[in-house]
Amino acid sequence: QFDENGSFNEKIYILERDEYKELWNGKRFSIEAVRQLGFHRVTTRNQFKADVANLSKYDKVLMFGFNNDIRDSEGDPHDLFDLKAAFKEAINFPTQFNGDLYAVYQHILKADEEHIESVREEVKAHVELDSMLLDDEIVKHFLAYPNTDFYSEVKTKTAFALRNYNFDLEVLPKLMKDMREIKSDEEIDLLKKAVAISVIGQIEVMKAMHPEMTEREIQGIHEFVYRKYGAADEGYPSIVGAGENSCVLHYIENEKKEIDNQLVLMDLGAEFYGFTADVTRTIPANGIYSLEQRALYEIVYEAQEKSIQAALVGTSFRSLFELSYAIVADGLLRLGIIKDVSEARSYYPHGLSHHIGLDVHDPGNYVDLAPNMVVTIEPGIYIPEGSPCDSKWWNIGIRIEDDILITEKGPLNLSAGAPRKWEEIELMMKQESVLDDFILPEIETLIQ
Repeated sequence: QFDENGSFNEKIYILERDEYKELWNGKRFSIEAVRQLGFHRVTTRNQFKADVANLSKYDKVLMFGFNNDIRDSEGDPHDLFDLKAAFKEAINFPTQFNGDLYAVYQHILKADEEHIESVREEVKAHVELDSMLLDDEIVKHFLAYPNTDFYSEVKTKTAFALRNYNFDLEVLPKLMKDMREIKSDEEIDLLKKAVAISVIGQIEVMKAMHPEMTEREIQGIHEFVYRKYGAADEGYPSIVGAGENSCVLHYIENEKKEIDNQLVLMDLGAEFYGFTADVTRTIPANGIYSLEQRALYEIVYEAQEKSIQAALVGTSFRSLFELSYAIVADGLLRLGIIKDVSEARSYYPHGLSHHIGLDVHDPGNYVDLAPNMVVTIEPGIYIPEGSPCDSKWWNIGIRIEDDILITEKGPLNLSAGAPRKWEEIELMMKQESVLDDFILPEIETLIQ
């Protein structure tokens, strides 16, 4: 872009200095201070509305979709709520915008006539998630008459429906996926630190664990370690699930007070300077795996170990998942938990890998592995109570998750410092903990 000072690639809008508000909430950056950080153009937020008024001169504004999670601050005409409203007005953003319908329209517009069938399958996938899309005449007609002649007519109608949209929600997310799935050396260094902190958390909990602990107490030890090593926050809500809670994939309540002799699934990650780890270990509260727990654990471990070994440059995400699924399915068959390979999906209901970075599920294209990707490898088995198998397997949930740096020389397990083999975990749990002598007073003695 260009202005009176020449060309620039980026512009940042900051809060204006306010001595009174800074007294309450801390110092704000000045324009000059932000310039020293390397930004090309810096101004205060009250200039934003004037700037976005010029967006109409562009054919398309590339952007992400909006989240409806901002409240209006009364008396502040330049808060984020009002700035977002000004931006929407400048790009003719519809008041009742249907993101799913927009995505379907984009599929129809961007496909050529040779790929009508694949486009139709993509549209069907959207409709399966939201049947209300069939209320739209364009979608309904496209699915009803998928022939070449009709496609040209539908494409024209679709373009007409989008004629006033001065924005594009497809291009920028794709560009961001391309950029963020490959990490720079600096990003990898920060991720390594986040992972190392998370590993220490797992190790210290293994040492400190005993059957009288609560899920919340276990969570607290992890997060204390994070703060001790300079991590400002958790990268995502901490998951600590014992017994039946280990079978809930994203259990974040962490409220169980009696973990007894159950397995405890701990899926947590430190966030260090914006970059988050994602490490999971599943350990026995009493320090010893039962025969059933060990049998299932060995299946998950084998699936993970072989998947990590296969995580080579050029390997597809799909083939890695299929490898892990085959191992899990074979193991469940051997134990008599399932009778057919297809049934394994009930007990292994999630994917194997995702990118990590600024987000715990960082953007990516998920095609083939490439150097400097950092991905998780996390197979799991979850058998909730009532499953159609012997009840001795019920309420056992196991996931092992590590953060893997993809390199030309092969996969590098950044979280290998946290024991993974069941024998190693049992040995670690026998070690003394620095928290063994950390005894707080009984709270009842302090209640008046």
